[in-house]
Amino acid sequence: MEQQQENHDLDRVRKQMNTAGRGFASMDSERQREIAREGGKAAHMKGTAHEFNSDEARAAGRKGGERVSRNREHMAEIGRRGGRSSGHRGQD
Repeated sequence: MEQQQENHDLDRVRKQMNTAGRGFASMDSERQREIAREGGKAAHMKGTAHEFNSDEARAAGRKGGERVSRNREHMAEIGRRGGRSSGHRGQD
């Protein structure tokens, strides 16, 4: 019975997949979320899921911020947008 359910699930996944593409990236976003959610639940049940503590989360955020801030063009664009936005506030 369990094998039958797995086969049914695989058939459903195949039907939802874009036939021009293959794999996870070609699936619609809802199906991707469903698969990710199932994987997360399984990892928690198995006891292998990682849960960030506040120090790890802080370090991850810092690392991401450092990587983004290396892109000077991107940072300049953010500054320009902020300047335009704050410049329009006093003109009402």
